[in-house]
Amino acid sequence: MPELMLDDPDGTLVMLRDSVPGFAARFPGAKALRERRERGGTMDRRIWSAMAEAGWIGLLLPEDCGGAGLGLREQAVLSEALGRALIAEPTAAASVFAATLLGGASPGAERSRLSAGMASGELVAVPAWASGARPIVARTVNGGIALSGEAGFVDAARAATDFLVVAQDADGAMLLRVAADATGVAISERAGIDGAAIATVSFSNCAMSTDRVLARAERSDDLVRKAILHTRLALAAELTGVASKALELTIAYASDRVQFGKPIGSFQAIQHRLVDMWIEAEFAAAAVVNAVNALQADDDDAAQLAVLAAKARAGDAAFSICRRAVHLHGAMGYTDECDIGLYLKRAINLNATLGQPEQLRLEFIERESGLGRGRAYG
Repeated sequence: MPELMLDDPDGTLVMLRDSVPGFAARFPGAKALRERRERGGTMDRRIWSAMAEAGWIGLLLPEDCGGAGLGLREQAVLSEALGRALIAEPTAAASVFAATLLGGASPGAERSRLSAGMASGELVAVPAWASGARPIVARTVNGGIALSGEAGFVDAARAATDFLVVAQDADGAMLLRVAADATGVAISERAGIDGAAIATVSFSNCAMSTDRVLARAERSDDLVRKAILHTRLALAAELTGVASKALELTIAYASDRVQFGKPIGSFQAIQHRLVDMWIEAEFAAAAVVNAVNALQADDDDAAQLAVLAAKARAGDAAFSICRRAVHLHGAMGYTDECDIGLYLKRAINLNATLGQPEQLRLEFIERESGLGRGRAYG
């Protein structure tokens, strides 16, 4: 099946990729996803702790913070494998995004405590930065800080022990840690399409000391820009894994399902559809590989464009492949007992995170036009 083809001189990528099927045998993705839906969308801390024990949650955290100190090549391969296995815990938000934020934070006791807790699985640090109806504002009150406002589209809010909040103040923007059980913090949720809960986290005069501040910048974009870039890459890789596994399941079904005395996979019309799906999956994998290579090169503009292209292409491919996979499974593809429908729902959820394909393409065009470039990025 199509997969990310990256240089692997020391075998680390193979080891990471091969570790996921064994994990999925202990914690089957489809079963866990259905159970999460029945729980109302709350993530399974047992699975999260096992992922931390495997070293996955702290993969991008620096070694001096208790993490593995690995890079985006390793994260891309891991995310792809998690997508294939349908392990739908909030890795993108509570691992990649959070680790990148902490990696760029100022050294100190608060950063060290959060990083070590994340890597061990004892803490779940969830980013709360996307603006809601009321942007988050920080005010100085009695020598401390008071937060007011709300963050929308927050993953795993109920499971969070800490929120990594981006707020505006009179001097610019700040990243700070807010305890999930702090006075003035409220969470409201609605169900997502794949069973996960999507939350809005509100802050109402939430008071804390100034030692909770992890980083400062002139604008909030400066604090989250790198985290968005890395998380979009991880999402693109996960979407590629979802697409590849959906294709694999459909090929297997077409080989076994007999109609008119023959496997339906022997019919030319079905073969043409499967080939089209294969091509889409291959292009998605190639776009992600291109983005990984661009991020490793010393050209930030090219990296931004390549990541936008990778997530847009992987998102389109995953949705298209999963939709056609459901169709090719026939009536059973629409039932809840059939796993292929869960892959489609997961693809829709991941697509909506940090930008739908059409939104990313518009951003790509705007950036490329501003740079005056005319390269192909997938």
